[in-house]
Amino acid sequence: MTPTIPALERVFTIVAEIGKPLSGGRSVAGERLHIPILGGTVAGPRLSGTILPGGSDWPLIRPDGTSEIEASYTVVADDGTPILVRNGGLRVSAPEVLARMRAGEAVSPDEYYFRSAPRFDAPDGPHAWLRDRLFVASLAPDPAAGRIVIDVYAVA
Repeated sequence: MTPTIPALERVFTIVAEIGKPLSGGRSVAGERLHIPILGGTVAGPRLSGTILPGGSDWPLIRPDGTSEIEASYTVVADDGTPILVRNGGLRVSAPEVLARMRAGEAVSPDEYYFRSAPRFDAPDGPHAWLRDRLFVASLAPDPAAGRIVIDVYAVA
């Protein structure tokens, strides 16, 4: 007997509006940033809603330039249900690509690896399925618009 081969199902896209990064300075582990999450939208075949202001991403830029992403924010589904999102991931790029990104330039997604594994805390009811699946996401920053686009896939 062999295990089922996982498949991906696109479930929604998150467009998060973000503020300017604030550096917490360098440490042995790297540079810690604080990036405020100002709002945004969620739209797709399985979930639609808005992002409440007040969330944050606290990426750690390691000495090798890799970013360890750790964001936490609230989505309010169109039916009014609040859903907690915790999204951890990695952004890996060449040093010159990182420099361009930090300068606010638009960089093609094929020049970096930016993936995450979002987790959702939803109450019982129509959104409980979010608790019962694993998810992966592909991310693309859009610095000119002050946002990040996150395509979320359920692992089937």
